[in-house]
Amino acid sequence: MLGVIVNTVAVIIGGLAGLIFNKAVPERIVKAVMIGIGLCTVYIGIAGMLKGENTLILIISMVLGAIIGTLLDIDAGITKVGGFLSSRFRKPGEKSSITEGFVTASLIFCVGPMTIVGSLTSGLTGNHETIFTKSLLDLITSVMLAASLGYGVIFAAVFVFVFQGAIVLMATTLQPLLNNHAIAEMTCAGAVIILALGLNILGLSKFKVANYLPAIVLAPLLAQFM
Repeated sequence: MLGVIVNTVAVIIGGLAGLIFNKAVPERIVKAVMIGIGLCTVYIGIAGMLKGENTLILIISMVLGAIIGTLLDIDAGITKVGGFLSSRFRKPGEKSSITEGFVTASLIFCVGPMTIVGSLTSGLTGNHETIFTKSLLDLITSVMLAASLGYGVIFAAVFVFVFQGAIVLMATTLQPLLNNHAIAEMTCAGAVIILALGLNILGLSKFKVANYLPAIVLAPLLAQFM
């Protein structure tokens, strides 16, 4: 769990630094930085999509994932958590949305190949190198996100700890399912979700991104048969 703890602390430190950065920098610069993050998120999504090996797996996993996610309304559940945090910690007159910061940061930090592969490697071999690298990237990203979206980014550290910690603890059980083909398809499905998130950050869309998260689970399962 060392890698997960380091990653969690990195998000917290980056978030706190971002809040300080927010107070010292003009709002127009913060907005420009946020657009930059959105563009980078779109690029990461497009690059990840190219790693897929079977388009049919992507289509089926996204369709079924959307159905399951919408029926469960995962997006609303995560938003409610953000709303609860906002009601408890948001200061009067504060412009930034804790809910938006929490949801956006949670998805950016947890939907990606480094999250899955790094957590599995950490759990199976005790090698934390991938998670440490991800921690550095998340540290930098959390600074930028917190500067624009506020306190909600810091609370995303809890989601990072729970999500990645669960993967580490279940690593031995999951290993047989996650061969190179399965990981490629899971990465592709996650990349599509990241692309949608990037478009949301840029203000070009309002996708309920979290409702597509089941696709990340379905893709490697389908890869066992296709």
